[in-house]
Amino acid sequence: MNDKTNVVERVIGFDSHPDSFTAAILRGPTPAAAVVDKLYNKLPMAQLSDWAQKHTTPQDLIVLEASGNSFQVVRTLAAIGRVAKVLESCHIGKLKEAHANNDKISAVRIGKAYLAGTAKEVWVPDLKTQEWRDWFHAYRKATKRTTQMRSRLRSYLSDNGVRLKAGTRLTHGSEAQEQIRKARSWSVRQWQVVEILLADLRHAHQQRQHWHSLIAQEVLAEPQLLALARLCGVREIIAFALAAFIGDIKRFASPKKLVKYVGLNPAFDDSGDSQWSGGIGGHGHKLLRCLLTEGAQAILRCSKTDLARWGRKLLATKGSVNLAVCAIARKLTVAVWYLMMGRWTALNELDARLLRKVSSMISAVGQPTLKTLGKSRKLYREEIHQRLKNGFTYVLDPHKTYTPLAAANPAKV
Repeated sequence: MNDKTNVVERVIGFDSHPDSFTAAILRGPTPAAAVVDKLYNKLPMAQLSDWAQKHTTPQDLIVLEASGNSFQVVRTLAAIGRVAKVLESCHIGKLKEAHANNDKISAVRIGKAYLAGTAKEVWVPDLKTQEWRDWFHAYRKATKRTTQMRSRLRSYLSDNGVRLKAGTRLTHGSEAQEQIRKARSWSVRQWQVVEILLADLRHAHQQRQHWHSLIAQEVLAEPQLLALARLCGVREIIAFALAAFIGDIKRFASPKKLVKYVGLNPAFDDSGDSQWSGGIGGHGHKLLRCLLTEGAQAILRCSKTDLARWGRKLLATKGSVNLAVCAIARKLTVAVWYLMMGRWTALNELDARLLRKVSSMISAVGQPTLKTLGKSRKLYREEIHQRLKNGFTYVLDPHKTYTPLAAANPAKV
C-alpha cells in the first residue's frame, strides 16, 4: 500500500511509453482537492533526465503505471535523486474511461489513483533480480518453443503415416533422422520439410539447454539459491524462479505474507448472510504457485520424507488430491521464507537424496561448461557439497585430494 508518512510536496502522474512520456504535476492531499499545476505532453523519453532535473524536486513523488519500461524509468529517475513508485496496472486499468482517453487524461488519473490510497505499489527489483527474471523468461520461452517444434514434427510424421517408437529422442544425433528416413519412401519436397522441422527442433532444444545450464550454474554459485535446493521437491529451476520473483525476502514480514504473495491462501467471501470459501486460483503470483504445486505433486507422488507422509495422511483424511497438494505447497512456501531469511541450521552431512540432486544439477551445467570453467566434475561436486553445508561460497584447491562426503540418513527437510 502507499506510504505517505514522508512529506511529499507534489505528486506527479507519469504516463510512460517506449519513446515518449506525459507528466501531470498535481498539488493537493486528495483526488477531489488535487489541482493540476502543469501538464507536459508527449516529451521524448531521451529527455527524461533533463526534464526531471529541471521541472521536479527531490521532494516530489513520481507515480507511474506498471508497463514494459516502468522499472527502467524508476532506475533512471533514482540515478538523479528523484523518487518514483510503480502502481499495479490491473487497478489503474479499471479506472480508464471508455468514452475518452489520451496520455494527458491517463497521467492525471494515475496521480489521483495514488492520492486515493487504493492503488497497490509494485516492488521494483534490483538489477540482479531483474536479470534473473529475464533469464527465466528466456528459459520458459525456449522450453515452450521446444515443445511446439516437437509437436509439429510428430504431427507432420503422423499425417504421413509415420509413428515413431516410444522414447525416440528426436533431439540427439542422427539416429532419429535415419529412423524417419527409413520409415517410408519420402519425396524430395517431403524430406525437405522433415529436415527443416528437425533443424528447428534441435535449435530450440540447444537454446533450452543453454539457458538451463546458465540457471544451474547460478543456483550452484549462489549460497542462498543453493540452500533452497535442500527442500524436497525443489531443484534448480524452481529455486531460481523463487529467487527471481520473490526478490528481497525482507519485504515479506512473515511467512503468511509470502504465502499470500504466491496465492496459496484460500479465497473467501463473508458478506451479509452468505458465506463462501473457495480455492487458490485467481489471486497471487501464478507462475510461482504453479511451480510450487508441481514440486508438491512430486513430493506426494514419490517422496518418503516427513512432509510426504503428512500429505498422504491429509489425503486419506480429506479425500482430495488437490487439497493435499496445495497444503504441501503452502508448507513449502513457509519453508522457503525461513531459508531465504537465513533461519536454517548447518548440515553436518548430506543425505543420499541431496547428493543425487547435486549430481543432477551438475549434469545440467554440462561437461563442456565444466571444461570452460576449468573444473573437474569431482572437484566441482565437492565445492557444492561444502557450500551446502556451510552456507557460503567455498572454492577447493584443485591440487589437493579430498575424501568424498559420506551419505547419512534422509533429512527431514
